[in-house]
Amino acid sequence: MHQRNYMFVFFSVQKALFLREMNSKFSTSRLGVFWTFFQPFMQVVAFVLIKMFIFGRGDEHFDYAVFLALNFTAFNMFNGILGKSIGAFKANKALFNYKQVKPIDAIIAGSLVEIFMTGIVYSMFLFVGYYFDFGMEGKNILMVGIGLVWLIVFSFSFALVVAIGDTFYKSIGKIVKIFTFGLMIFSAVFYPVASIPPEGQAILLYNPLVHFMEIIHGSYFHALDTRYVDYTYIAIWTITLLYIGMWLYQRLEKKIISG
Repeated sequence: MHQRNYMFVFFSVQKALFLREMNSKFSTSRLGVFWTFFQPFMQVVAFVLIKMFIFGRGDEHFDYAVFLALNFTAFNMFNGILGKSIGAFKANKALFNYKQVKPIDAIIAGSLVEIFMTGIVYSMFLFVGYYFDFGMEGKNILMVGIGLVWLIVFSFSFALVVAIGDTFYKSIGKIVKIFTFGLMIFSAVFYPVASIPPEGQAILLYNPLVHFMEIIHGSYFHALDTRYVDYTYIAIWTITLLYIGMWLYQRLEKKIISG
């Protein structure tokens, strides 16, 4: 009975925080709502045009626009979850006066908002892709989904560590913002790892996000594969970040609330 009440309170809190996040995201202006959904399309179109004009069409055996749509949306979800964690505890501090609301609830709700937005954007890309007859036939959709779910867990774990660190050391949030600004270039968002020289591959594969992108587009396109993915490596990253985040949170929860 106690477990049932706890779960009811948890879901009630998440529902309230989720609606609060969505309201704050879309209540500013209609243009803001439009731009939230239109921006991913503009990113994909811009980089497809840049590639065509500068590098030519190339000899890829996959639809580059679909490739970018998959990668951009996945990376933006990671970036959004991580971005929402910076200053999340202080922004929601007034809510912690209610004993039902815990600081970690703010990170979970923020992640759920980004996941929800990602789902909508992917749905829009699917609709546009099928309407204009892009190459939308995925090779292994189940594995693409597993890659995205795994990326969500990794993103949440990273976000929790950043949120805690940023609460006590403001420089951490600033460093993470600078770090993620240029991270997209080195995360296999624009290219598959197979297209990079071996020397570059060895460096890029230290970045766990590269492995997630390779799972997603390597499982989707018949012309690509996932041979560069080190599942053990990203499992260690995910478990380590989640363990550190939960350990720090349990030790510092009271200081976060009172700080």
